[in-house]
Amino acid sequence: MPFTPFELGRLHLPNRLVMAPMTRSRAYVDGIPSSLTALYYAQRASAGLIVSEGIQPGPAGKGYMDTPGLHTAEQVAGWREVTDAVHAAGGRIFAQIMHAGRIGHPDNTGLTPVAPSAVRPAAQIFTPSGPQDVPVPVELSTAEVEATVRDFADAARRAVEAGFDGVELHGANGYLIHQFLSHNANLRGDRYGGSVEGRIRFAVETARATAEAIGADRVGIRISPATGAQDLLEDDADELYPALLSALAELGLAYVHFVAGGSAELDKRIRDLWPGALIVNDPSAGHPDEALGPWLDRGADLVALGKYFLANPDLPLRLRLGAPLNEPDFGTAFGGDHRGYTDYPALSLHPAAEPARVPAESA
Repeated sequence: MPFTPFELGRLHLPNRLVMAPMTRSRAYVDGIPSSLTALYYAQRASAGLIVSEGIQPGPAGKGYMDTPGLHTAEQVAGWREVTDAVHAAGGRIFAQIMHAGRIGHPDNTGLTPVAPSAVRPAAQIFTPSGPQDVPVPVELSTAEVEATVRDFADAARRAVEAGFDGVELHGANGYLIHQFLSHNANLRGDRYGGSVEGRIRFAVETARATAEAIGADRVGIRISPATGAQDLLEDDADELYPALLSALAELGLAYVHFVAGGSAELDKRIRDLWPGALIVNDPSAGHPDEALGPWLDRGADLVALGKYFLANPDLPLRLRLGAPLNEPDFGTAFGGDHRGYTDYPALSLHPAAEPARVPAESA
């Protein structure tokens, strides 16, 4: 079943394997992806779908060093090189639009992070001078929240201009959309806070505006219910996420990308709660087979894999053949050059050759 095709929105996917979004921190010049980035994604074009690393919709959305954007003409041109390379290799790619919200630092951006409320998370972030505590963020005004919704939609338009097949809204892992959902990060008294209806409003309005901008069948959203990411609390996740998914279902989105591992009870209910295409990412799985079989059997349409796509550019072929897998070297995951980025070897199909592996010191 992992190698059967699937119709996702307007795309025909040749298999059920999704390359999960993974920050690689190699956009060194003004948030512009390089030719090396184009090679990296093109090498992995045999995935049913690639979801890019997080891309900030505007300067205020940047959190981490050397991460890419989609808010300048130069960035759009850089991403066009990436999407052209992926399409030339036969692949499909969505842009993950990610606003980091309160997870940032002025040393990385020149700006104080913004958030639903002025609540500092118990978290650190890497900066040019090393790890530092995340500062108290600036609370967005109601008008600024509305402008941020438009920023997401504008970034989606630029993503299509750059050749992406669609976009994924990053509503997971403790970043801005997720911060609005959380009752300890969102203490607002306006229509974007308070009740469950208020706290899901930003996510729903952002999804609606993005769908209106580029078409609902080109829009997905990633969620990670009750995972506690980035110091968020969601004690009412069993109430909040059914309400969120019900509201999103009315928009006809291409998919929900669900990160499992927060609430065991809610994990079991997500398939029943979401009527459309469901992508599941299970960080607790070891070998990809531990995620693929169980989640497809439980009703997932697609399964997203991260670290093994990082280390195996030809992962679908390796899994189909039962071939050995390269192990990722996390020492080269963030920043650096081609090492640990584009030099992981593909499988050798010569009968006398063993599949090469990247030594840890050079991966």
